[in-house]
Amino acid sequence: MDEERVQLAFAALAQPTRLKAFRALVAAHPGGMAAGEISDVCEVPHNTMSTHLNVLTRAGLISVERNGRVMNYRADLRTLRGLIRFLATDCCSGRPEMCGDLARLIPEEVDDITERKMTPAFNVLFLCTQNSARSIIAESLLEKIGGGRFNAYSAGSHPAAQPMPEVIERLKTLGHDVSRLRSKSWDEFTGPNAPRMDFVIALCDTLDGQICPDFGDKMLTAAWPLPDPAKFTGSSTERVTLLNELYAMVRRRLEAFTNLPFATLDKMALKARLDEIGDTQRVLS
Repeated sequence: MDEERVQLAFAALAQPTRLKAFRALVAAHPGGMAAGEISDVCEVPHNTMSTHLNVLTRAGLISVERNGRVMNYRADLRTLRGLIRFLATDCCSGRPEMCGDLARLIPEEVDDITERKMTPAFNVLFLCTQNSARSIIAESLLEKIGGGRFNAYSAGSHPAAQPMPEVIERLKTLGHDVSRLRSKSWDEFTGPNAPRMDFVIALCDTLDGQICPDFGDKMLTAAWPLPDPAKFTGSSTERVTLLNELYAMVRRRLEAFTNLPFATLDKMALKARLDEIGDTQRVLS
């Protein structure tokens, strides 16, 4: 942690209300608190608290995400650990273990990795009828480009025995790990132990009129219709070209999806953006 960031963080904490708010968020970690709750704890008006929270956010001490109309705040323990490390690393001529219990407070670098792993990821389920091509491609791509912020799944209403061999071969050629890919029923994602989905995205028109299972009451749905590789004709070279074009379509949509400002969009706005991404003319242009 560089000295400029350290100074910014300590300047943010050198005010009683902000210090109290930050301590409350540290106590609530790994959970968060709504702005109103923090205002009540600190016994200050909401508009005043908003100013203090903005200062803490700019200093990197807290993060914020929107849940509908509510702004939820969470302490960033990486910054806190960085402050402790900055203050204590040179203690006792670089031997902080001589300072007794202080050594326990100096985190190892691995803690930063652990903290990143605690950040919740979105669960995304891609659907198509047979779960043999389009949804398989989307699952593979999101796992690769999602940066750890998304858990990708795929399923079908009437799954094939296995994914299309030429799709698997194309994904391998493009550098994807295909060892776990398989065609499966969407029923696998309806049980009490199944992961609860944040997004369910249909990639074919044939799901229209079918009743989707219950994947959770908080999910957002979207339709991103894409060409069916099972209907591709021509020589093997022509089919590979079509698969490459399909792959590029899926990638463009997923790059737009992963770059959405999730923390600042309410549910209605996020749904609108998902529908925009699924617009065929935009993708094919």
